[in-house]
Amino acid sequence: MIKVIVAKFGGSTIGQNGDQIPTVIERIKAMRKEGKKIVAVFSAPVMEHEGRVKSMTDIAINIGRKYALGQKVDSSIFYETYLNIAKKYISQKYLKEFEYHLQKFYNYVTISFSHVAENKRFIDVNRSRILAYGGEITMSYLMDYIMRSNGLKSDHVDIDKWPIITDDNFEAANFMPDESKEHKKHFRQLLEENEVISIGGFIGKTIDGLETTYERGGSDRTAADIAIILYDEFKTQIDFEKDNIVLSADPKIVKEGLESIRYLSYNEARLAGMFGMKILDPIAIKEIDDNNLAIPIVITSIRNSSDITIIEKSLINRKKEEDFLDIIGNDNPLIKIVTGKRNCAIVRMESIAASYLIASLEKDKQYYNFLKLSPYKVDDIEITRLLFLDADYVKRHERHFKAFYPKVEFAYGKGVVTLIGDMMWKMPNIVSTASRTVGDYDINILNLDAQEETSRILIIVDDIDNNVANAIRAIHLQRNKTALKVTNNKNNN
Repeated sequence: MIKVIVAKFGGSTIGQNGDQIPTVIERIKAMRKEGKKIVAVFSAPVMEHEGRVKSMTDIAINIGRKYALGQKVDSSIFYETYLNIAKKYISQKYLKEFEYHLQKFYNYVTISFSHVAENKRFIDVNRSRILAYGGEITMSYLMDYIMRSNGLKSDHVDIDKWPIITDDNFEAANFMPDESKEHKKHFRQLLEENEVISIGGFIGKTIDGLETTYERGGSDRTAADIAIILYDEFKTQIDFEKDNIVLSADPKIVKEGLESIRYLSYNEARLAGMFGMKILDPIAIKEIDDNNLAIPIVITSIRNSSDITIIEKSLINRKKEEDFLDIIGNDNPLIKIVTGKRNCAIVRMESIAASYLIASLEKDKQYYNFLKLSPYKVDDIEITRLLFLDADYVKRHERHFKAFYPKVEFAYGKGVVTLIGDMMWKMPNIVSTASRTVGDYDINILNLDAQEETSRILIIVDDIDNNVANAIRAIHLQRNKTALKVTNNKNNN
């Protein structure tokens, strides 16, 4: 069976104005030396705009909203950015051919902007087309011609024969695996005939051929979806090329004592992604899980390809559970990650009504980032608490929640600190230690939720001042001391 690496390169790895593209090319060539075929998934590039470094996606959204308000904005950035990168990295042999595609895509962008201005709405297919042709689609064509210019036998996926099929939720599309597999003929043929295939992330198409977009972070989902499509016929692996591998906390919050995490389970990676760690989009893992697959995932430091984090469906499969402590240490601590999220909300409603709300959210795939906390009773009525990790989502949909339970209660201004580790329950007094540590910093704990089967401890606090960041730093410091203590006890025994 042919081995395929689905390698995703985000905007930061491509660099501002594409200045890291030579590093990307060297990484792809190194992967090719292993004899594997490569599907390279590219995000939109980043560049300086209005005094700040932004992704082309953010720039497109900003300009699109201005058009909807009747403001005419210069959109030439969606042509000149790619042309400048092309002139720097594409050989004369391929430059004219790329310029033809660039002009076509830029025409799509300008036409869509005019529709936005006419309709005064930056929504639906016009929004998707602006983001697609102003970002990932053009980038994937650009990178194909750059790879050809560097001696790689490559090709790009034709946008008219796109393999990622979604529903028609244009701004937050849902992947349709069966329909996508039916549309993979062109993609499979490209893979057989070339060493490397270039495809844009974040973008899908409906059965009718209309462009859609995933939510932010959607290029990670594209990589997962490509692996799912190919799984039946190829031995697939996903590689996320990042600036850093997975660390024990966000380096923007914790400055000292960070440890590299060598192994994560799907569950641990998904939880970490939900609660603020920028590892990968947790929905990417969910889609692999929903299709009952076990595709190996690697997070690779683009600066040092030997520096990796391995993500597997279940780490217990590596060794028997009773031997799991034999691999404790920096390579596999029991408390893997300490992370947190601000701007959360708690929704309280009667438990039966809550079950219908949850079923609705899951059936319609409207929103994924929420968790069910431990219930409680009021006057013999069981009340369910749902923790939503985006308070803005709850505010926008209060009417939807009230339709399920008119007496629903909303609690905004919450933050959550999360300890993550599938085997964390093996550590004695872990819950009390975490609680005491936060209390020592005079941070009031509003709720503490610990469940063995979910591999996480949630500490909910008021989202004021630096509560969340301070709690993360305190628990991470205690994590290191506790991990050392457990390791020493194991060695003494």
